[in-house]
Amino acid sequence: MVGIAFTVMCLIFGTTFLAIKIGVEAGMPPFLSAGLRFIVAGALMFAWMWMKGKVNISLLWRKEMLITGAGLTFGTFATLYWAEQYVSSGVGAILSATGPLMIMLMQTALLRQKTSARMITGCLIGFAGVVLVVLPGVSIGGSPLWLWGCIAVLVGEVCYSAGAIYSKKVINQFKETNPVAINAAQMMYGGLLLSLLSAVTESWNMSALDWVPAVSSVIYLTVVGSMVGHSLFYWIMSRTNPLFPATWLYISPPIAVGLGAVVYNEHVSWITWIGVALVVTGLLAMNEKVMDWLKRGGRKSPLVQTSKPLVK
Repeated sequence: MVGIAFTVMCLIFGTTFLAIKIGVEAGMPPFLSAGLRFIVAGALMFAWMWMKGKVNISLLWRKEMLITGAGLTFGTFATLYWAEQYVSSGVGAILSATGPLMIMLMQTALLRQKTSARMITGCLIGFAGVVLVVLPGVSIGGSPLWLWGCIAVLVGEVCYSAGAIYSKKVINQFKETNPVAINAAQMMYGGLLLSLLSAVTESWNMSALDWVPAVSSVIYLTVVGSMVGHSLFYWIMSRTNPLFPATWLYISPPIAVGLGAVVYNEHVSWITWIGVALVVTGLLAMNEKVMDWLKRGGRKSPLVQTSKPLVK
């Protein structure tokens, strides 16, 4: 079951980078677009869980929801939405693949968790792929905004990694609360922060907005990207660990790059494809259970792996 959920989540997240690009280029203010997406998605999901009697309204007043939302949603998507004004959706997806590496480094440095040589090697291979994607743009003198866009995505992944690790602590702390409800609450807080940022930094002049792609982007990202995709992320994390579900960041880049090239005519060089291949190779190298599963010919899903609590 976890294997199926992981596959669906990767496919969904692989399409969201292009959906963000379409909305931004249709004239939708980036922070406003992101804020609406997460406020609406979080509110609908939370209301549904509340009507089913699976969550108490008091969860919304817990500071843990605000902190998680600030990392997983606000920090991650404020930078990504802003960056996709200047970088392609494929580049945004590939740079996001630094997330698992940052999670591993944070767990090793801050939480004193042991990390195998194989996992370190896999992360370094994946990071080498990211370098291949960014290096050509730097060497040919990419525009300052392109470079700042790349840096913004990387900063967002630091926020994402910290939020992913902290959210595992929150899930352990609120064991009696459905992970979907926790996800909904943190999205609402992240969306609120994004909307506040939009209010003080963006103009909400909608006269030049291309309404059909802009609205379609927000609806798709709200329903499929946030309500379905992020709920699957939380569900998988509650049954594995912070690092495993985050490895969607290694699977989705090929999907995002391919979609960007076919649907949006984004330029994809052969160096970019080599970088994507290295990123996927790094994923396989750092997940020993996945490699064992492949050696057994796909029998008996290995995707559920237990882990010690991040904090005692």
